[in-house]
Amino acid sequence: HNPYENGLLVEAQKKYGKKVQMGNQQRSAKTSIMAVQDIRNGIIGEVYKGEAYYSNNRGSIGEGKIIDVPSSLDWELWQGPAPREAYKDNVHPYNWHWFRNWGTGEIHNNGTHEIDICRWALGVDLPETVTSFGGKYTFQDDWEFVDNQQVTYSFSGNKFITWTGHSRGLMKPERPGRGATIYGSKGTIELSRESYQLYGLDGEVIKTELEGGTSATIDTMGAGDLDGMHIANFFNAIRIDEPQNSPIADASVTTMLCHLGNMAQDAGETIQIDTTTGKVLNNEKAMASWKREYEAGWEPKL
Repeated sequence: HNPYENGLLVEAQKKYGKKVQMGNQQRSAKTSIMAVQDIRNGIIGEVYKGEAYYSNNRGSIGEGKIIDVPSSLDWELWQGPAPREAYKDNVHPYNWHWFRNWGTGEIHNNGTHEIDICRWALGVDLPETVTSFGGKYTFQDDWEFVDNQQVTYSFSGNKFITWTGHSRGLMKPERPGRGATIYGSKGTIELSRESYQLYGLDGEVIKTELEGGTSATIDTMGAGDLDGMHIANFFNAIRIDEPQNSPIADASVTTMLCHLGNMAQDAGETIQIDTTTGKVLNNEKAMASWKREYEAGWEPKL
């Protein structure tokens, strides 16, 4: 997935008129829906900052060795539009996230979810600038992205979102494995897949709302109650035209932010964004990542 395909997917939805929903299941969490409504009603005043974070302690993926493709895997179909590579023993089923030929790193693996919640809560779309700092610090292995990263997105209206991704090495002081914190002039809200907590400016808890069901947060599947609720919303959108919690036209803005975080990291400098198209202004190096190299015959076209 890349910015070019991001726009293509939105245009395809418009052309064919189908319901398309992204799997950012926290958009269907009752506590998150409640919190965003409270924010719209001014419960924490003027919101100005969203802090998205993910913390894990992923091990080394080693240096892959070329082996025979497992009989259970259609390697040709699995690679899809990516230029073909020999099958290695450290790619499938999960570590493909850390290879540039197939993956997009942690920011577009788990950051997608937390950045999305911040964007939703702040009521913002595409940023004006993006800055990224980070690197690969922990193991010498085949991992091709940064393993620790800090990205800052600035938006009109003097609002900003930060993404802190700790793939290897848990964040300290102790924090939940993932989440989003929304800051306002009158208080703060912490959101996770499990709960909504409201704090005053003094840091004291004002109220806590629990989701009622559990969801995995930092394993390699992330399954839980929210998946069923999100899928139910999608089915109801098809069956009875219920409003979608994450239609692709809106969800694609969040995925674009993740791409821009990687592009800013690769550019090594703050990038300026066209807030209408999402394209990087006056920076050929960053825009080199706008569209990927495709295997012959696999480039998607509308």
